[in-house]
This record gives sequence, structure tokens and C-alpha cells, in this order.
Amino acid sequence: MLHITLPDGSVRQVEAGSTGYDLAASISEGLARNALAVKVNGEIRDLHRPLTADATLEILTWNDAGGKQAYWHSSAHLMAEALEALYPGVKLAIGPAIENGFYYDVDLGEGRTISSDDFPAIEKKMLELAKNKSKFERREVPKAEAVAYFTDKQDPYKLELIDGLEDGNITFYTQGNFTDLCRGPHIPDTGPIKAAKIMNVAGAYWRGDEKNKQLTRLYGITFPKAKDLTEYLEKLEEAKRRDHRKLGKELELFAFSEKVGAGLPLWLPKGTTLRERLEQFLRKAQVKAGYQPVVTPHIGAKELYVTSGHYEKYGADSFQPIKTPNPGEEFFLKPMNCPHHCEIYRTKPRSYRDLPVRLAEFGTVYRYEQSGELHGLTRVRGFTQDDAHIFCRPDQVKEEFQKVIDLVLYVFKALGFTDFTAQISLRDPENKTKYIGTDENWALAESAIQESTAEKGLATVTELGEAAFYGPKLDFMVRDALGRRWQLGTIQVDYNLPERFDLEYVTPENTRARPVMIHRAPFGSLERFVAVLIEHTAGNFPLWLSPEQFIVLPISDKFADYAHEVKAKLEAAELRGTVDVRDERIGRKIRDAEIAKTPYLLIVGEKEAQDGLVSVRRHGEGDIGSMPIDAFVKSVNSQIAEAMG
Repeated sequence: MLHITLPDGSVRQVEAGSTGYDLAASISEGLARNALAVKVNGEIRDLHRPLTADATLEILTWNDAGGKQAYWHSSAHLMAEALEALYPGVKLAIGPAIENGFYYDVDLGEGRTISSDDFPAIEKKMLELAKNKSKFERREVPKAEAVAYFTDKQDPYKLELIDGLEDGNITFYTQGNFTDLCRGPHIPDTGPIKAAKIMNVAGAYWRGDEKNKQLTRLYGITFPKAKDLTEYLEKLEEAKRRDHRKLGKELELFAFSEKVGAGLPLWLPKGTTLRERLEQFLRKAQVKAGYQPVVTPHIGAKELYVTSGHYEKYGADSFQPIKTPNPGEEFFLKPMNCPHHCEIYRTKPRSYRDLPVRLAEFGTVYRYEQSGELHGLTRVRGFTQDDAHIFCRPDQVKEEFQKVIDLVLYVFKALGFTDFTAQISLRDPENKTKYIGTDENWALAESAIQESTAEKGLATVTELGEAAFYGPKLDFMVRDALGRRWQLGTIQVDYNLPERFDLEYVTPENTRARPVMIHRAPFGSLERFVAVLIEHTAGNFPLWLSPEQFIVLPISDKFADYAHEVKAKLEAAELRGTVDVRDERIGRKIRDAEIAKTPYLLIVGEKEAQDGLVSVRRHGEGDIGSMPIDAFVKSVNSQIAEAMG
């Protein structure tokens, strides 16, 4: 008998050779009906694959990320089967699941292409094949047999993949008349695939190398219900309406210029006001938390980044050295703020009594992104981090780490991000060459994060291979209003840079010791954070953050002076806004202010001017009545205070 531990901690005994499906059926008929795959000791596997040893096991359905992964991977195979039926002789490369759906890279052969006009026929064929409820059957295959199969099929891309595999580590999956080289996992059969949509077609070089042949990459998505597909497509349309590049232009927040350079945003006055409000908000919170502000240069000597390890890890992919008239002297555009902060720490001797030292900076850094990877504000070449570094004693690490968690959660609450996951990002134990530092330091840093989050009661997931090169981290993965995941805040524990920079403090015993360094950035980068915020709110920013909280709309020129009086009184109360004195009808002014998403529209005419009132409209809500200016100020300040907690 095997002992299987379920997510709730309960243990079930099953016979060796039992499957995840058998276990699901023993729990409930409904669970067995909805099960798509299982996660065994952290690895996603086929539902019907036999269990051979004691294990932890989670049954995965459509509601689980792992269930969707298996479902969409299976859908990629279904699409490949449809393509072979519709395009005889097509050569297949790879077809993985992605965050939303899947793709398959294929070689259609000379003179053949796929366009959006062909999508409906592929979708129809996929659903026709899905109705057969063909089982996904896994089979271990000797390497010679695998080579013979794909040689006979004349599939060069599969043969190249097999060449890199060891004998005894090769599996085929077959559904219907289609067989593919694949590690899996897959859902039990094609039956649950009820709705399909081909989303896009693009070019992709084989194995990502532009020296290789360009293949056709076909993106698709599938769902177990037709209404799920309809809802997804509606969300995509809403995402287009919320696109931060579109809204950023319409709301006059930021722009790009070819003359300035790709990936280098220009912040317009309204966007700058938005940025400054975010900075002021965090600066105030940081002062309360004991951070000291610092400012560092936009460049640094090459030796600084050699010492930190950034040159070794990123030098080839960064902006190239800046040479000076002095032979051999080289500088780099700053890729990170942390090396500069290490040097600030070193400016004077430190005692154990001085720690923790918390240094904070809104520092602009520069990293060379390939032009094809640039995307609005989310992937840029110059961006500002709300960066801080805490230098503390080892016995202070957990307390300081937990204080940073509290700060991140405070930021998320104030900005309306309530749906997030805390991800513990550890190094890849199978590829330690990507990282610097000793195994001992990594073990200390990883345990510090795991213990801190456990003591805070923070629900977490763990991802291997996602650590920074100098230390593990806690990443906050936020879901926006459309359910999309974004990595925003991050906290990192680092035993390595203090060693590389020879940082010290004097202990109570008058000996020398190394501080531990905590890197933290609740926003991550202001550019990326603003992009996510724009799309999350659809440009309807929280009232406290909005670049313009009000606009005064005189119904005619006769009331322009009173409109300016209103503006002056509101600005004296530290509210932000403007006056629309254009020679336009009031209906046009209201419409334009609504499009600009200004929170409050204050209409003034003869009655308002006589009685010292404003007629108030709330964006998206309409008329909420007339009131004295002081009453309006009190109402707005009350709303802001409530939102800020």
C-alpha cells in the first residue's frame, strides 16, 4: 500500500499502481469527472499514470493553473492533428502551453501560408476531432524507434530534438491518428475541449536562432465551455480599451519619440504629476518606517559593476561602455542601484548599534532591451525603481523582511490591488552557475524568506529558478481587473553583495562581521507600475492619485472669473485641477471632461456665482447636486482619507 498525502494534510492509503483518477473517484464522483491531471511531489502528471511510491498529491481541475497547463498542452496536440489533416506534409516543431492558451511552431513547406482567413477551418477541424474523445496515451519509446518513426515521417525538427535526448528518457503521446514526441502531461482525452479559437499567426525562428529557418507560429486557446471562450474574448476587447499605450496617449500621460530613442519614455505634465504623487506617497511611508533618502549618479565606473557581479552577468547584454578622453577609463549607464548603495554604506564605520541602515532612492536605471521586446511602459530601456536597501544584522533579517512585507501590502491596499500571490523565487538547484555566492549563503537567505513569510501567515507559492543572480526573493504577483498576472513588488535577501563589497560592522565583542542586505521595491519600477495601474483602473485613478481631481466648467465667459476663484480656493485646500474656458457649449465641455476621466466636474453659472456654490458631477455617475465650496472640499478630503486607510 502507498501513503498519499493530500493538500489538506490528510493521508490516504492506495494500492501501488493506482492512479490519480482512482484517488479522485474515491473522494467524489464530481471530482473524478472534473479532474484533468495530478501534481505528484510538485510535478504535473497524467491523471491515469500509475502511482509507484509514497507521495504528496494534488488533483488538478480547470480551476487550477496546472490543470489549465495540461488542458492547453493537450489542445496544442489537437491543433497539430488538425493541421496535419488540413495541410498534408506539414512539419511540426514544438507546441507548449503558455499562460493563456498554447502555440505550435510548424513548417508548412514552400509556397504555403496561414492567414486569419484560414482560422475558422482549423477551429472547426479541432472541434470535429475533439468530439471523438480520443484518449491521450503515453508510451516510453527506445531512441532507435523514435528516430525511425520520425525519419519515416520526414520530420527533421523532431529528429533534431530526439538527438539531444538520452535513450530511456523518450516518450510519445498518441491521440486518434496523431502521435507526437512529448514529455506530457496531458488530460485523459480530447472530450473536455468544447470551444477553440485561433488567436494569431506569427513568424518564429527554429529554436529562437535567426540563423535557422523561420517557422509559422500559430497561437490558439481552448475552453471546456463555449461561454468561457465568449467571456475570454470579451475580456480581450476590454483589454484593448484599457491598453496603457492607448490611454496614456488619450490622457496625455506619456509619449515616445524616435529622436529620443526607443524604449525611453517622455513623461508629460499630467503623467509627471501622477508619478510625483506615487513618489510622495511612498516617501511619506518610508520616512515613517525609518528609511533615509539618498541620490546616486546615473553612471558608474566599470569596476563598480565588476565588483557587484553585474558586469559578468549582464555586461554583454547591457548598454556598452562609455569611454572618456582618459585612455582605459570606462563608465556604464547604471543598471542597478544596489552597488551604489553598498558604497554609501562604506562611507563610514558602522557599529552593531547603527543597524539596520535603510537607504532609499527613486533611482533611474538603464538596461538594453532588444527592440522587439519593447512594449509601452512595461518593457523599456530606462526606468525608475522605488529602490531601497536595508543593511542589517543576521538576527534582524526576519523582522526587517516582515516590515517590508507590511509596506508592500500597504501600497497594494491604497492602490486597489487586492488579488495577489506571494511567490518565493529560489535558485535552480540544477544550474547553480547562473548565480553568485556560496551554497551556505544561499541556504541562509532562502530559509530567511521562508521563515519570514510563514511567521507572517502569508500564503505563498514557490518557484525554482526565478531568483536574482545574487539572492532569492519574494515576488508579489498581482492580478488586475481583467485577471491578468503582473509581477510588481519584490523583496530580496542577499548575503553575497556585502561580501563582494567587503561591508562590515563592529560587533558587541569588538570583532568584524558582515551585514545582510535586503533589496526591496514595492512598485518595482514606476514605469511598469503605472502601466499596470492604468490598465487595472482603465484610467480611472484613485481620487488621491488622479493628476487632475477636478475641472471647473463655466457655462459661459461671464462666469470665467468665478470659475478661477473656485479653482484658487480648491488649490488652497491642496486639491488639483483646472478651468475649461474654451468657447464651447457646456455639453461639449462635460463630454470632453468625461473622456479625460476627470473625477469631479464643477459646473458654475449665475446661481453658483451668486451663492458661492458649485454644481457637482462625478465622473461615471452624473449629477450629485450643488454644494458650497467648503462642503465639496470636505467631501473630497473625506474620500481620500478613507481610501488611504
